Amino acid sequence: MAPPPNPKAHSLTPSTAEADTIGTPDASEPNAAPRADKRSERFEVHGRTRQDDYAWLRAPNWQDVFKDTTALDPAIRAYLDAENAYQSEAMAPTAALREALIAEMRGRIKEDDSSVPAPDGPFAYGTAYEAGAEYPRFVRHPRDGDAASETVILDGEKEAADRSYFSLGGMSHSTDHAWLAWSYDDKGSEFYGISVRDLSTGKDTGTRIEDTSGNPVWSARSKGFFYTRLDQNHRPNRVFFHRLGTDPADDALIYEETDAGFFMGVGKTQSSEFVVIHVHDHETSEAWLIPASNSAAEPRLLAERETGVEYDVDEADGTLFILTNADGARDFKIATAPTDASRRADWTDYVPHEDGRLILNHMVLKRHLIWLERRDGLPRIVVKRLSDGEEHAVAFDEEAYSLGLSGTYEFETTTIRFSYSSLTTPSQTYDYDVETRTRTLLKTQEVPSGHDPDDYVTRRIFATAADGETIPISLLYRTDTPLDGTAPLMLYGYGAYGISIPAGFNTNALSLVDRGFVWAIAHIRGGKDKGFRWYEAGRREQKTNTFTDFITCADHLVAEGFTSYETIVAQGGSAGGMLMGAVANIAPDKFGAIVAVVPFVDVLNTMLDDTLPLTPPEWPEWGNPLASPEDYDRIAAYSPYDNVEAKDYPPMLVLAGLTDPRVTYWEPAKWVAKLREMKTDDNLLLLRTNMDAGHGGASGRFNRLEEVAYIYAFSLMVMGKA
Repeated sequence: MAPPPNPKAHSLTPSTAEADTIGTPDASEPNAAPRADKRSERFEVHGRTRQDDYAWLRAPNWQDVFKDTTALDPAIRAYLDAENAYQSEAMAPTAALREALIAEMRGRIKEDDSSVPAPDGPFAYGTAYEAGAEYPRFVRHPRDGDAASETVILDGEKEAADRSYFSLGGMSHSTDHAWLAWSYDDKGSEFYGISVRDLSTGKDTGTRIEDTSGNPVWSARSKGFFYTRLDQNHRPNRVFFHRLGTDPADDALIYEETDAGFFMGVGKTQSSEFVVIHVHDHETSEAWLIPASNSAAEPRLLAERETGVEYDVDEADGTLFILTNADGARDFKIATAPTDASRRADWTDYVPHEDGRLILNHMVLKRHLIWLERRDGLPRIVVKRLSDGEEHAVAFDEEAYSLGLSGTYEFETTTIRFSYSSLTTPSQTYDYDVETRTRTLLKTQEVPSGHDPDDYVTRRIFATAADGETIPISLLYRTDTPLDGTAPLMLYGYGAYGISIPAGFNTNALSLVDRGFVWAIAHIRGGKDKGFRWYEAGRREQKTNTFTDFITCADHLVAEGFTSYETIVAQGGSAGGMLMGAVANIAPDKFGAIVAVVPFVDVLNTMLDDTLPLTPPEWPEWGNPLASPEDYDRIAAYSPYDNVEAKDYPPMLVLAGLTDPRVTYWEPAKWVAKLREMKTDDNLLLLRTNMDAGHGGASGRFNRLEEVAYIYAFSLMVMGKA
């Protein structure tokens, strides 16, 4: 593939064809939208030739831009700035609405909130916010003490001062509670630097380890920690051990992964007996074990990677507990093995596979095995006593809800912590004694401005796809919302990587629901909502099921009178942004507007570029068009950027982040440029690039509300509700 041309050779040519805003006929028309200059570049792979007129928007020095945004070529910056100026003017009539939305969303946040402290030995650790603070304070107090005796071990607000972007990464206290290893990213590019703090003085030592994934793991003797370093292409490929008091340049290399197609990370078993190096892509994994008490020990392989076989490991009293899909266990099982096991033949089934019962994750305490599973799309926690194998489950009765297993610092305990919420029920934090089976409600999410669950309805309905599959849809709406086909509806979808979107409480969504919107989550194929098969049926060769499922959900919601096609706002981000691009091409007449957040829309070009951070590890998810003509043709047939046509599209809002390492800024930029060129309608098309952030958008609990308010204001505007 030829390198991109020099972007300095290009300029911006204003367009006179772009229309004004939709839904605000009394608003002043924005200036004409910018048009990116076209320069035809031709690429040939497998004898297939494609033309890309906007390839120049991909900065050749993108690695440098991740660390220093001033390195961006002026011509590319000029185009992004022009688009930002255009969207700013187009959305100017919604300024008051956005301020009102921010105020009411902020009013639902308890400003001086704090977590329930988690005990660990002599201390309990937690987080606390001061009123008005964007970032939390990390605190601890004596285990049997209270907030009056707490010590601030790190003040996020103080650390973020004078930074345009600040994201805390991993934070880990040493096993002797004397040190804190913590990390942050101040660019949005997810290159985290690790610092070390002496908890006796509250000051950092001056050690700073750059270009890490940000998740330090301490050795058993608190002499140092393991961490993963990223290479120039933002791939985690090496594990090091840093010994306290030494120069990071002298850190010992523990493990190096030479296959660019695999991610890598470091963790620890619940027992703290073993450090685990976990190597994986989207369908294959392997684990290497290191005794936590001997950082100099050679990592020992548990079982060699085998394509399509995944496993994860925990340990208790000399026994490994391995969550795996080996031997055809599509929805996963749990096996046991001795700690010196080195092959899969050493494994023995302990929790057998049950088709339709998807085991999501597991943890082992001294006397109990606990796992989180999903049956019929709903989660529950299962506890198994190790001494006699007795099992029981923890579940809830609502039609749709979210359940999260929070875990614990400790191993010799009978107490676990979990959180529960639904679309109408604020988050609740429980301690649960697995022996006595008693739940203790520790905290209920407070909504300062008030929230009455009886004012809302949560439902789960099912749409039927053309092949007979039933697709769950979670719904939230006010009891007084008319279900006569006139209500606007926000339809959210993702559908990739096996990620299931939980039906959890979302205070921000109430700002739309209270204005008459129905809030809907489409649990489409590509996630694991209905087991692992649901994921398999929405990836690679069957990827288009994700798109048709989403359209089927829209059809069903219209047929059942919840909304109409012209009043559906479709929203998705990242891989869900690809979904937005695909349905915009396939069925633009079935959506009144589309919101695509950091959308993965230039799929073919990205999967052909093996220098990008995620491309080789993503081939198992999408296919490898470099190696396979069949994969090339399949991706080319749905890649949103490659399938933009000369036809009408609905109003669209597209959000991007300049330092995004997951979906690079040029994907949405190129897509919008091509849409402006090709589309035949006068509907609003906006590109908003955050020049100071990456994939997650703005940092800070209040700052990020501005982006949510922007999306909601756009949605209300195009629905005539502004």
